[in-house]
Amino acid sequence: MTTPDPAQETPVTALHSWLTAHHDDLIDDVARLVRRETPSDDKASLDRGLDDLLAWLTWRLGTPESARRIDGGPHGDTVVHHYAGTGAPVLVLAHYDTVWPLGTLHERPFTVADGRMTGPGVFDMKAGLVQAVWALGALRAAGLPAPPVRLVLGGDEEIGSPASRPVIEAEADGACAALVFEAAAGGAVKTARKGVGLFQVEVCGVEAHAGLDPAAGASAVDELARAVIALHALTDLSAGTSVNAGVAHGGTRPNVIAGRASAELDVRVASETEARRVDAALAALRPHDPRASVTVHGGWNRPVMERLDGTARLYALARDVAAHLGVDLAECAVGGASDGNFAAALGLPVLDGLGAVGDGAHARHEYAETAALAERAALAAGVLNALATTGRTGTGAA
Repeated sequence: MTTPDPAQETPVTALHSWLTAHHDDLIDDVARLVRRETPSDDKASLDRGLDDLLAWLTWRLGTPESARRIDGGPHGDTVVHHYAGTGAPVLVLAHYDTVWPLGTLHERPFTVADGRMTGPGVFDMKAGLVQAVWALGALRAAGLPAPPVRLVLGGDEEIGSPASRPVIEAEADGACAALVFEAAAGGAVKTARKGVGLFQVEVCGVEAHAGLDPAAGASAVDELARAVIALHALTDLSAGTSVNAGVAHGGTRPNVIAGRASAELDVRVASETEARRVDAALAALRPHDPRASVTVHGGWNRPVMERLDGTARLYALARDVAAHLGVDLAECAVGGASDGNFAAALGLPVLDGLGAVGDGAHARHEYAETAALAERAALAAGVLNALATTGRTGTGAA
């Protein structure tokens, strides 16, 4: 990778300079979004937050070429905005829901101190959403080409995207790449994510008195324990697979052979091959005692986001862009999932983690770095510009 001359102005550095001049405006926009609480499980709050978000979007970017708001039912609505541009369309993914319950803002109000912004959802992922919008705005202000953008804003990402997933998959059709504005990992972008399976194992046994007639019973707890041991043995960290029975329930009283027991499983896999191996093991579960029964419910919440060849080229493009900002952009693979998993499963190159730099996703120490706002927005703008000018996920950023 050639290191650009820092004294030479390029489109990317010009974008960064313009965004840096609007540093306070970016912070004000993050404050606006954070101060409108949007818990994933509070439909009324999500609706109010989305109304304000759409007003802000129109203020910053004007009226889109087309706009749709898809009813999420009990979940947050999904919004799709199409913005005109040059070349093949790019899918831009963000979400406005957060894990924090209504009222968290009173305990942890939006603050800016020592170069950090804090508040519920600031890192995951409202600062990233602001960066995405300002990236588009910067390209417009500079008169630089941008690809047609399909902006999808979900209101249910934190609970698995049950309503927004089909919208995301439909918008991925015909796109050349997906950019996801989830939080960065120590500044690194994410080029691979694990698939996530959420399963429930239910066991039905035979109840009996534990003291008077234990042989008459078939313990559901015993069967569940055997099943959990077998399932935990599927863990293969070298292959990127983990199986965790995080919640278990069973029985009614100590002196009763348990008639029912259940466990909730979280499964993470780094490849479809491993997903198939886990599926086969779950399907093969059988009770030790033939009088009991074992049933498995659930499925794969998100497919694997593998590092495809197209993703590698997209990362190389982004790394070239970052070099003009004096940044050596790293990449990483993570165990968590995002809406980028859906796009990757359809074969799109995906660059995730383009959002805020900071720490504490889903934690009370959550924060985003103020100094990184303009830089990350410039990075995104540079990637979009490169996609418009190259017409593919190749290298050649300006």
